[in-house]
Amino acid sequence: MADLVQTHANTINILARGFLEARKYISPRDVTRFLDEHLRARIGTRLIAEQHLSLHFSSQPHAEIMHESDETPGFIGVIDTKLKPARIVDHCANVVGEICELKYGVRPSVVINGEPDYNFAHVPAHLEYIMTELLKNAFRATVENGKEREPIEVTIAPKDLHGDTTNEGDISKFDSNLRNTNQGNTDIASGSFTGALTSSSSSKSDTQILPLKHSTPGVTIRIRDRGGGISPENLAHIWDYSFTTFNEDQASSTLSGGGSGSGMDALNAMTGPGGDGAHSLAGLGYGLPLGRAYAEYFGGGIEVKSLWGWGTDVYLKLRGVGKVDQERD
Repeated sequence: MADLVQTHANTINILARGFLEARKYISPRDVTRFLDEHLRARIGTRLIAEQHLSLHFSSQPHAEIMHESDETPGFIGVIDTKLKPARIVDHCANVVGEICELKYGVRPSVVINGEPDYNFAHVPAHLEYIMTELLKNAFRATVENGKEREPIEVTIAPKDLHGDTTNEGDISKFDSNLRNTNQGNTDIASGSFTGALTSSSSSKSDTQILPLKHSTPGVTIRIRDRGGGISPENLAHIWDYSFTTFNEDQASSTLSGGGSGSGMDALNAMTGPGGDGAHSLAGLGYGLPLGRAYAEYFGGGIEVKSLWGWGTDVYLKLRGVGKVDQERD
C-alpha cells in the first residue's frame, strides 16, 4: 500500500499538465466537472490509505522511540485530535512569507486574532494545504497592490456544539451561509455519491454511511487582505481548475521547472518532501478549487468576498472529524 501511495503521489501535476495541453479541446466547464469528482474521490482514497499506514507504523515496536520526542501526542493516525489552527496559520505564514520575500523583496505581516488557543480534531495536512494556498493569494495581491505595510488579518472563530460561532459580527453571518451551491460550482461529486447510496437499498450497511453531525466542533477562519480585491471578470472564474492570473508561458514553466506550485495536494506532503507545494506564489490555478475540495470533504467550505479596489475576505469553514473525549488523556 505504501508503494501504491507513493506511485500516485504526482497525480495532480500530471493532470494539470494534461489539461493544460488539451485546453483548446476541452471546455473549462467539462474540466471542472471531471476534476471535482475525480479529486474528491482521490482525497478519500488517499486519506484512508494514509490513515491505515500511519496506524500500522505507529503500532510497530520502534514507534515508541519515535514518539517520545513528539510535541503533539494527540495524533490518531494522520488526525490531530488537538489541532490548533493558529499554529498552522503561523507556520504557513512563515513559509509563504519567505517565498514572498525571495520573489518581491518584501513580505507583509500576518496578525492572528480571535481565539488562537482553540483546538479541535482535524487532519493537519488538509488545513496546511488550504492555508498555504489562501495566504499565497493574499500575500501576492497585497504586495502587487503596493500595500505591503498593511497587515494580513487572520481571525479564528471557533464553533460551539450547536454549530454557532462564538465570535460575533460578520464571521458568524458568513459561516451560516456557507453552502456548496453558492460558492460558484455545485459540489457534483458529493451529490452523485449521496445519490448512489440512497438509490442502492439492497445493502443495509449503505444507510449507515451518514455525514458528520452539525454539532461536531469546528472553526471558521477569515483571511482579510488589502490587496485590491478580485476584478469582476476574474471573480466568476476563481473556482475553475487551471484558471490562473499567470499567463500561459508562466503556467507552463511552473510545470516544467520541477516546482509543483499549486499542483501539490495536501496528502502528498505526508509522503513527499516537505515544502514542495510552495515553490511559487502563483501557478497552475489548482490551489483555490482544490483547497475548497479539502474543506468540503468533512462538511466545511470556502467563501470569497471581494471588494474591488480595496481587498478580499476569504472565509474558511472547517468541521472537525468528530468530537474526541478529552478526558481519556
